[in-house]
Amino acid sequence: MSTLTADDLRARVGELLAAHPPASTDRLEFLRARFDAGLAWVHYPAGLGGLDAPRELQNVVEAELAKAGAPDNNPRRIGIGLGMAAPTILRFGTDEQKQRYLRPLWTGEEVWCQLFSEPGAGSDLAALGTRAVRDGDEWVVNGQKVWTSVAHIARFAILVTRTDPDVPKHQGMTYFICDMTDPGVEVRPLRQLTGEAEFNEVFLSGVRIPDANRLGAVGEGWKVAQTTLMNERVAIGGNAIPREGGLIGMVSKTWRDRPELRTPELHDRLLKLWVQAEAARLAGTRLRQQLAVGAPGPEGSAMKLAFANLQQALTGLEIELSGEDGLRYDDWTLRRPEKVDMLGRGPGYRYLRAKGNSIEGGTSEVLRNIISERVLGLPSEPRVDKDVAWKDLPR
Repeated sequence: MSTLTADDLRARVGELLAAHPPASTDRLEFLRARFDAGLAWVHYPAGLGGLDAPRELQNVVEAELAKAGAPDNNPRRIGIGLGMAAPTILRFGTDEQKQRYLRPLWTGEEVWCQLFSEPGAGSDLAALGTRAVRDGDEWVVNGQKVWTSVAHIARFAILVTRTDPDVPKHQGMTYFICDMTDPGVEVRPLRQLTGEAEFNEVFLSGVRIPDANRLGAVGEGWKVAQTTLMNERVAIGGNAIPREGGLIGMVSKTWRDRPELRTPELHDRLLKLWVQAEAARLAGTRLRQQLAVGAPGPEGSAMKLAFANLQQALTGLEIELSGEDGLRYDDWTLRRPEKVDMLGRGPGYRYLRAKGNSIEGGTSEVLRNIISERVLGLPSEPRVDKDVAWKDLPR
């Protein structure tokens, strides 16, 4: 870890702005220069967009760049790459993979998606059946993935496959980087409750992936995937927001602006949710402080669980507070959005979209198991398939 201070970071930002004034510099050119200056994610290694600096100093960089009106990398559009693919590549990737993928990932030139869940392997991800069979220096992949966000605009995917069906399910998995433009990759939209097709199903038919695109050792895909999943839960539930930021702010504003809709019962519910939202915000701050000194652990599962419960309760309260307006829906048009816009749509959309929060990124039921076993130290649930080869599991 370097000895850089906040003042050192401010000086480096000043040098970047002097050499590449945001007002006259192409957006992509500025983002590339920022990455090369080590100001993309300061806690990453030097040469990979970072400076080996403490993670909390990133806030200094962001504040200085925002003050100067510098462009960002549209993080909501490339959240899977930033929050899941990048930490996994950093930990398990070769030097060549890190050099090839991290820069265009961070600048947004290459969007990433996540090929994990399958029709028969969602909550029980280790039951996945997408097969990868080695053929010389390549792997031939066949199978189906589902609930894949932004697959329709993604250039690359993080992919978990079954490479050995003769061992127990957690042992026979291998992790790859998949080029979504390769022959045999087919992306189909999945229209959801909101009317949009934010998610996709992806069919892999004879897709050939070079062994050079493998992350981690053969058979250790579950270990690699755990890094991805832990980071995913932190990315979903641990975002930094101000007090009364996000949905609680919108619901509170509706309460203040529409006194005719108030009832004692709604007032009581709002107060309870406000306290829960503030507790979750402060817990998120503590989680980010823990991340500053180490990798994410099972505590991220608690944050993601709290996030899902809170989102669903708040959107339900907002519908009731909105009166007749809450029964109207703004747009049922089939679209394939590049990002989720919870705050830019109406209360009906938020209510329906929040239903997915308890499924995506790990179901609430699975997260409760993780918390009970890995945080609270309670006995694990009995598993009858622990020592059974994947090929012998009932389906």
